Amino acid sequence: MADVKPRFEFRTFAQEFGLVETRMRSLCPVDKIRESSEIYIVSRANNENNTKIRDALMDIKVFVQAQKGLEQWNPRMKGEFPMPVGTIRSEVFPAFGVKMPEFTRDTYTLTQFIDEVIRAHPDLTAVSVFKRRFGFTVNDCITEVAELLINGAAIKTVAVESTDVEAILKAKEMLGLGDYENVNYLVAIKRIIGMLPAPKTWTR
Repeated sequence: MADVKPRFEFRTFAQEFGLVETRMRSLCPVDKIRESSEIYIVSRANNENNTKIRDALMDIKVFVQAQKGLEQWNPRMKGEFPMPVGTIRSEVFPAFGVKMPEFTRDTYTLTQFIDEVIRAHPDLTAVSVFKRRFGFTVNDCITEVAELLINGAAIKTVAVESTDVEAILKAKEMLGLGDYENVNYLVAIKRIIGMLPAPKTWTR
């Protein structure tokens, strides 16, 4: 993963985005539409390692730094199931920051990993996330609005990403995102499943 330059990200969540989405669509036609079903693994111990599974591939990103209200994330590992227990011990579980369990297998399929390891752990939760993502380019930044189902709860997210901090800040201004809170997926998911308190703006 050393050749990947970490991007900065602004991401926010709401039931509807109204004029923000209207501005986004007026500034750029849709580049692509993608759908995916993913599993996020959230830990009570930290919000700094983003672990998700899509198409039987585990993707871990680690928080690097905050700058001007943005967050920078760096890819840490990609792993494929079935996964050797050695990889789970050395690369996966350290990202959760929780007590490592006893493993009973040498290799785990995705189903075995979720059912026997994650669901059995008191400090970890597997969360189902369906995404329908609409991609745009605004001020040379990767931009999207996505419709989500998080354990069945419907919500939307808007994100602006780039390696250029100032370009993101300008794109935020162009889209009218100045008053929106920057919230990463881990915090948003924890709020929705009750692991963290939800803001009042989500519950009105």
